[in-house]
Amino acid sequence: MLKEVISETRDKMTITLNILTEDLRGIRTGRASPALVERLLVEYYGTPTPLNQLATIAAPEPRLLTIRPWEANLIGAIEKAILKSDLGLTPTNDGKIIRLSIPRLSEERREELVRVVHKRLEEAKVAVRNARRDAIDDLKELQDEKIITEDEFYEGRDRLQEITDDFIAKIDEIGARKVEEIRQV
Repeated sequence: MLKEVISETRDKMTITLNILTEDLRGIRTGRASPALVERLLVEYYGTPTPLNQLATIAAPEPRLLTIRPWEANLIGAIEKAILKSDLGLTPTNDGKIIRLSIPRLSEERREELVRVVHKRLEEAKVAVRNARRDAIDDLKELQDEKIITEDEFYEGRDRLQEITDDFIAKIDEIGARKVEEIRQV
């Protein structure tokens, strides 16, 4: 029973880490990356659809993204979605391909992005700590129901704390890499 609680908690924390990683991939660093726009929702026959399901996205140059829709009539909808997003990019097209030029980031914008990264990191840490708290509550219930002993409860609690510390260290490591990437000129 104890192993199940710990395993479920580790799974929840892993999911949190994966979500954080995906989330941070979408933060612009001044370098072209398809991850910037691939999850952007585009109105496709009345349904919001991720851009990567409607077009091929490539980064042929360090500061250029190209988006080649699979249907030519989608160009307008894709441009509208890009303009409505908070990316701050202006699309240009030649009737077949949409080009997004990625401008250099100003120092002010870099610091703003660093603050956004720190906010996301803190949200991930809170999610990890919440998973730990829920697991400890589950262990308390198991102890109250006499399914596990008091020693097993304390052993499980200590093991959960070790796992939590590991995941918080991983979150900090991911955050440090992203901040370094943003601050590179």
